[in-house]
Amino acid sequence: MVSQELKTKLRDVPHQPGVYLMKDRLGSIIYVGKALDLKRRLSSYFTPSRKTRANLKTRALMDSIHDFEIHTVRNEQESLLLEGKLIKDYRPRYNVAFRDDKRFLHAKIKLTDPFPRFIAVRMKKDDGARYFGPFPHSTALHDTLNWINRRLGLRVCRPVNPGETDYRHCNADIIRNCSAPCIGRISGEDYLAKVEEACLILEGKGKKAIFDELGAEMQTAAEALDFEKAATLRDVLDNIRKTLSPTRQFSRGRGLPTTVKPTEDLADLGEALGLDGPPRVMECFDISNVSSNHIVASMVRFTDGRPDNQNYRKYRIQTVTGQDDFASMAEVVLRRYSRILRENIGEDAEVSQEPLIEAQRRLVKEGKAKIVLPDLVIVDGGKGQLSSAFKQLRTLGLQELPIIGLAKQHEEVFFPGRSHPLLIPHDRGALKLLQRIRDEAHRFANGYNELLYRRRMKESALDDCPGMSQRRKAMLLKEFGSLARIRKADPSEIGKIPGISEKFAASLLDFLAGNA
Repeated sequence: MVSQELKTKLRDVPHQPGVYLMKDRLGSIIYVGKALDLKRRLSSYFTPSRKTRANLKTRALMDSIHDFEIHTVRNEQESLLLEGKLIKDYRPRYNVAFRDDKRFLHAKIKLTDPFPRFIAVRMKKDDGARYFGPFPHSTALHDTLNWINRRLGLRVCRPVNPGETDYRHCNADIIRNCSAPCIGRISGEDYLAKVEEACLILEGKGKKAIFDELGAEMQTAAEALDFEKAATLRDVLDNIRKTLSPTRQFSRGRGLPTTVKPTEDLADLGEALGLDGPPRVMECFDISNVSSNHIVASMVRFTDGRPDNQNYRKYRIQTVTGQDDFASMAEVVLRRYSRILRENIGEDAEVSQEPLIEAQRRLVKEGKAKIVLPDLVIVDGGKGQLSSAFKQLRTLGLQELPIIGLAKQHEEVFFPGRSHPLLIPHDRGALKLLQRIRDEAHRFANGYNELLYRRRMKESALDDCPGMSQRRKAMLLKEFGSLARIRKADPSEIGKIPGISEKFAASLLDFLAGNA
């Protein structure tokens, strides 16, 4: 049964493309979707057909919807980019696509190379290269790059600085798909001019002329009854339109329209928790233990109600055997705040003369604190996790530091020494802010756990190598850091490790090459 409040809210939804977020009664985001027409799509949820409700998953989703939020965008490409970003951020339980670590494609070109070439990559790095994108349609991007390379005669071969030897094994020049800068058929200056022209195309400069030219070629081919060529040109034109369609980059914390009001939410949270003022700096802890082999923790920091990504921290649990959330939480809280005390106390010899909390606040005012102590500590969990964390704060002399536990099931807020939790209404900004920092800590912890799991799966290839022992494996990984670096090493480099001969190193590299 759709509430009158939702019906009223639905009337204000525009007939525009965008992204919608479905929320349950606790305010948690359970589904993210995109639509060319937000009003029509959302109406289908609240006035569903019999066929729609016949799907068990869809019916369960509709029965769980308590509220929704919308973000309008300019076109379909933007809605796809924003949908993917939000799904990765919130990981709603009813979404399947975009939940992995796969990213949208970028077009990359390293202009410092002798003869630059375009490649499609998913990860944008700070490597001095020039990146275009992201592009939501991978097929369209690949076809567009192929068209640009053929049109301008740009090389597609892999060598960084190709020469005559590489030219002998290449047919691109023969079929006139490459201007062959490797043998001087075109000068370096002229080749770089073509590269610059390609960059302008990917920036969307002169696209109208390109569309008109391809449209005219397609019309000419159709009039000449060359329908195969006309169809190919039509596909090329469609893909270039998709690739060059203007889109904004929805990176974390920028470019995303939102109804979040950090200042108001902070003031509301300070009032709800009975603090002296808004908790300007907050730190939240979460434990992630998929198995006893992968127990990690995350600490995320919010400053002025917004994520402070530079001060996020991740931990591998070191002292706990098996899955024990209470002990794991105690370890990570102790490690975090004992380090803060070590870092800051070293700046002032008089710290021991006054209470620790007051000393830390004083160091902040004097600009001597290396790490600012938070105004509020949040642990993801109920009484058990909170009790374990508070015990460590008391051990460190930080028992006056405000700390709460946020239990997931009913969004109950627990305080040290109190048996009954605080229930903050779900429509208040105070609870929404707590949910945001808790969900961010959960996302960050799970991401680190997945990273370690993938790394462990890759490293397990060493276990299958003949003659490999745990000691040798540990020494190899300690020396080179990863399986990828071991693959690139020379037998002589590996042979320098005590207990590993060059003969064994050569057989190891052969084994890894055959199991790439």
